[in-house]
Amino acid sequence: MGLRLVAAAAVAAVVAGATAAASGPLSAATTFLVGSQRADGGFGESAGVEDASLTAWASLALVAGRAPADARGLALAYLRSHEDDVQQVTDVALVSLARSALGDRPDALLARLHAVAPGGAVNAEIWTILALRAAGEVPPAPLVRDVLAAQASAGGWSWTRGVQPDSNDTAAALEALRAAGISGKPISRGLAALRRFRNADGGYGLTPGRPSDAQSTAWAIQALFASGAKPARSTWRFLARLRRPDGSYRYSVRYATTPVWVTAQVAPALAGQPFPLSAG
Repeated sequence: MGLRLVAAAAVAAVVAGATAAASGPLSAATTFLVGSQRADGGFGESAGVEDASLTAWASLALVAGRAPADARGLALAYLRSHEDDVQQVTDVALVSLARSALGDRPDALLARLHAVAPGGAVNAEIWTILALRAAGEVPPAPLVRDVLAAQASAGGWSWTRGVQPDSNDTAAALEALRAAGISGKPISRGLAALRRFRNADGGYGLTPGRPSDAQSTAWAIQALFASGAKPARSTWRFLARLRRPDGSYRYSVRYATTPVWVTAQVAPALAGQPFPLSAG
């Protein structure tokens, strides 16, 4: 083969590699979400009404996937204009987390989160910690202690006290505690508990014995990255099985539902980024 042919082959290989990278799972998921965005910047499922919470999830995915600036700007404008729509503490924290990731300073939402006191729902405390850390603030020590105290004897967390732990809240708690600077035994116990939600197919279910789903698997991946651990190859393979031709993700092998929400929760895991995300 002549030098020109060798050079041409090399260029073709580079171009092919770049094309493959550009069309990878995260890029495809981001493209799907950008295509699902409404004209006012909000997000809803194909036949559903848009809302601030789903737009916040999608915004986090846009940041993780490095979506075009105009898509992120539209999402931020929507979240700003619908600030008063969110009432539950978890939703307030979620929207605050997303706006911080988009480079905003959600002062009114943060003021509401400053009023969160220990003793409420565990997931409200977890999300408040994540939102405050996303805004560059140190979460109140009593909140962090309360989340630590809510850890079950087997190492996991549930959304509130007295309820069996689940994979999603266990993963979110691990991310929040790591964001708050916690290490050592609580984290190792939490990781051990998280492994019990993993199934033979490599995916994670919401509760032990429940079939694997995309969102629980994505949460587990984020928690592993937050804790300095690596997801198993079989876990990545399970997610790959759920990828659809348009870049979106099935909820599970059996069901394909709420593709915007599912894909939005999968994208940060594909990027290897736990919460809180860095400002995009």
